[in-house]
Amino acid sequence: MESGKELTGTLALAVFAAALGSLQYGYSMGVINAPQRIIERHYGRALAVSSSEAGVLTPNGTADTYGRSQGEESGPHPSVVMYWSLSVAIFSIGGMVSSFLVGFVGDRRGRVKGMLMVNVLAVAAGLLMGLCKMWKPHVMVITGRAIMGFYCGLSSGLVPMYIGEIAPKAYRGALGTLHQLAIVVGILISQVLGLDFILGNDDMWPLLLGLSGAPAVLQSLLLPLCPESPRYLYILLGREQEAKESLYRLKGAYDASADLEEMRREKEDADKEPRVSILSLICSSVYRRQLFVALMMHLSQQLSGINAIFYYSTAIFTQAGIAQPVYATIGVGIINTIFTLVSVALVDRAGRRTLTLVGLGGMCCCAVAMTVGLKFQDEYSWMSYFSMAAIFLFVSFFEVGPGPIPWFIVAELFSQGPRPAAIALAGCCNWTSNFLVGMTFSYIQAWLGPYVFILFAALLLGFTLFTYLRMPETKGKTFDEIAAIFQKGRKKVARYAKDGQELQQLKAATTQA
Repeated sequence: MESGKELTGTLALAVFAAALGSLQYGYSMGVINAPQRIIERHYGRALAVSSSEAGVLTPNGTADTYGRSQGEESGPHPSVVMYWSLSVAIFSIGGMVSSFLVGFVGDRRGRVKGMLMVNVLAVAAGLLMGLCKMWKPHVMVITGRAIMGFYCGLSSGLVPMYIGEIAPKAYRGALGTLHQLAIVVGILISQVLGLDFILGNDDMWPLLLGLSGAPAVLQSLLLPLCPESPRYLYILLGREQEAKESLYRLKGAYDASADLEEMRREKEDADKEPRVSILSLICSSVYRRQLFVALMMHLSQQLSGINAIFYYSTAIFTQAGIAQPVYATIGVGIINTIFTLVSVALVDRAGRRTLTLVGLGGMCCCAVAMTVGLKFQDEYSWMSYFSMAAIFLFVSFFEVGPGPIPWFIVAELFSQGPRPAAIALAGCCNWTSNFLVGMTFSYIQAWLGPYVFILFAALLLGFTLFTYLRMPETKGKTFDEIAAIFQKGRKKVARYAKDGQELQQLKAATTQA
């Protein structure tokens, strides 16, 4: 390989250290699923003690009502259900709020120092959840999940931003995909540790939740060894010499003049326009097409129905008649990881647009197949296996393209000036749609029954058509070349508008004549 394009040890360390934040995000997302019944029982006991101390009787006059497990009598007490739902949802709410601060933290403190600084939140959240038996478990877990969500909202923006800025052009897609790979590995680790004979039991579940903060400790030890983003140093701070040293650390000894020249041109363009805030980015016609594509990519990721699988996989497999739904859920995690590795291998060869189209189209077909399986599972016993196969394929297609690509393509679509604001908006869009799916899926499932995935199939068809018509290929292109694609489109629209005005004027003149 040419000098300056090799994957050096320092670059590998920097990407690995950054991706630990993504691992933590995935672990925190998946850890709450397996021990649900156990946590509900502990919530019930804590609420029963609180109500007895306050002199308040439970509905049947006993403390036992709060602690009922799912499936016994009429199920958990409504207060337990409320606190459990809040434990799940508060994570997304924290992410929604903090996603707006990604640009501020990344520009004010830098990419590396920003990631290092927010690790305090992750450690604090892990301690709150790990020590939740010392006080009221429901209060401490909900507080810890809120803080962890706030951390993950920042991390899910800072990690792709940093990796996208330090990755060589030839490997930008593969390295960018590692963010999603770390997420799915984190989900898989949480599923395995959540088994009842490991940590998902009455004694160890606080440790299971508390380990959410463990990757932050390792990341805090590694990040000081990583160079700052050269693009941040040069374009935002104007420190050319430091940027050059950072390039040498990341890429080894090579001629950095081409990279510095590209950053110089980007800095000149950025200096010509005022700083792009979130509000100005929304209002700007210059970046409208890029922003629309970026937001639709993130919507397609979350509204595809994938989080319905992640959050409710055990319940879905139970409904599909699988004897051991927990192990089937772990199977989903393994498939997740394998096909994310496939995406890492293919994304810089097949391209972003191709993999996204294949993924969305395949998921659409699988959603229809899942509907058929759920509809006829009572009539044909083998339909449960058909449903499980459809779910596995659904996850596989997701990880080929729609899962990993939205996280790093935003950094490719925007230059240095608007990039932090664009990543913040895309992150907020992602977290908000994640929250909506998590909160509404159980109600939609109750309403539509076996036809629930037809809704996602219709959405996936729309996203596939949008990707085919609107999303450009960014593989192997510089940031300037990608911007030129959208600029060309704007000029074409402007030319058509001008031609249309001239035609109208000509028709008017002809009519008058």
